[in-house]
Amino acid sequence: MSSISQIITPHIKDLGGFTARRSLPHDDRMMVGPFIFFDHLGPAIFPPGKGVDVRPHPHINLATVTYSGSQLGAI
Repeated sequence: MSSISQIITPHIKDLGGFTARRSLPHDDRMMVGPFIFFDHLGPAIFPPGKGVDVRPHPHINLATVTYSGSQLGAI
């Protein structure tokens, strides 16, 4: 018996310079919550003084947790 109950294909979005693959939230897994996101970003290399032009976001005071690539094996 497998412990994997579902495989989710992420939505891919070009953010101008790198791509984001968002697995959650997903139409097939809605019970996670409206502010739970699981994204895979990059890889991206930005020269000094350059970056991504991110639009202003209406939500403030959100707490984020970021895992680097070296930590992904532990998830």
